[in-house]
Amino acid sequence: MSTQAPIDPRQLRRALGTFATGVTIVTTHAGGQDIGLTANSFNSVSLNPPMVLWSLARNSLGLAAFMESTHFAVHVLASAQEPLSARFGSRGGEKFAGLVTSRGAGNVPLLPDCTARFQCRTVYRYEGGDHVIFVGEVLAFDQSDRPPLLFHDGRYAVARPKPSVNAAESSSGFTDDFLIYLLSRTHHQLFLQLRLELQQHGLAEADWFCLSILSAEGSLSIAELGERLAHTGIQVTFDRLASLGASDLLRLQGGHDPGTRVTLTDQGRRAVVELVAAAKAAEDAALAHLDSDQARQLKQWLRGFVSLNPPMPWTSGADD
Repeated sequence: MSTQAPIDPRQLRRALGTFATGVTIVTTHAGGQDIGLTANSFNSVSLNPPMVLWSLARNSLGLAAFMESTHFAVHVLASAQEPLSARFGSRGGEKFAGLVTSRGAGNVPLLPDCTARFQCRTVYRYEGGDHVIFVGEVLAFDQSDRPPLLFHDGRYAVARPKPSVNAAESSSGFTDDFLIYLLSRTHHQLFLQLRLELQQHGLAEADWFCLSILSAEGSLSIAELGERLAHTGIQVTFDRLASLGASDLLRLQGGHDPGTRVTLTDQGRRAVVELVAAAKAAEDAALAHLDSDQARQLKQWLRGFVSLNPPMPWTSGADD
C-alpha cells in the first residue's frame, strides 16, 4: 500500500503564491475599538443572496475582535494604497492614527480611496484548519475606477488590462504599430515645448544636449563630451562649441585639441535651469495622463531599451 509523501508547507506556500490575488483590508468595531488587518483571502460566495468570505489565522491578534463583532467591511485596495496595506499588515501600532474614516453598518470604520468596499453582516464562522473562515452577507457596497493592488509570488503587483488580440490588426498602417515610429513620435511631441524654449534662447537641439550634459557632469573634454552624446548621432565639434562660447554659455580652455576642457559659464547654468524647468513641465503634462504605477513602469521599460545600447543585438560584432 503506497503512502503519500508529506506536504512541505514552504513549498505549498510558494505554489499557492503563483495565484494572483487582490489585496484587502478587513475592518470591524468591537469592544469600543476599531480593528483592521490586511488579508488576501477574500472571495465571492453567492450573488443571491449576496455573500462573501475571507479567512483569518487563529494566531492573529485580531481574531477575538472578529469573533465578537457582528459586522465587518472588506476594502479592496487600489494600486496606490500599498503603504496602507503594509500598515495594516503589521502587528501592533495605531493603525487608524491619522486616517480619515467614515462609519458603515455596525459602526465599522470605512477607509477612503479604495477600488471597492463591501459592508457585511457576519452570518457564519467556520473552522478551517489553522484559520477561521468568516462568511458575510453584503449589506452595501461601492466601487471606483481605481486600478486594484495585486499580490503575486510574494510581491505586490499591479493589474493592467491586456490589449485586444486584434488591436494591432485594426491599426491603419505599418507605422501605427511600429515601435521605432511610436518612440520617435513620442519624443517629438514631448520635445515640442522645449524646442520652442530653445528657439527663444537661439539654441538648436544639439546645443541643448551639450549644455545639459555639462550641467550634469561639470567640466569635460571635447572628446568626453562627444562620447556622452554618441548615442544621439550628434557630432561634437570645436566650431559648435566655439559658437556657444561666443554666446557666453560655455568656456573653452584650449584650442581644437580633443583634450580641450569645456565648462559652463554662469549664464550657461542659468539657461540650463530655465530649459530644465520647461522640460519638466512637458514631462508633468505627459505623465498627468498616467497613474504613478504606469509612469514608473513606463520609465522602467524605457530604461530597459536604453540598457541595450551598447551593444544592440544587431551590432554585437558576432560572425555569421
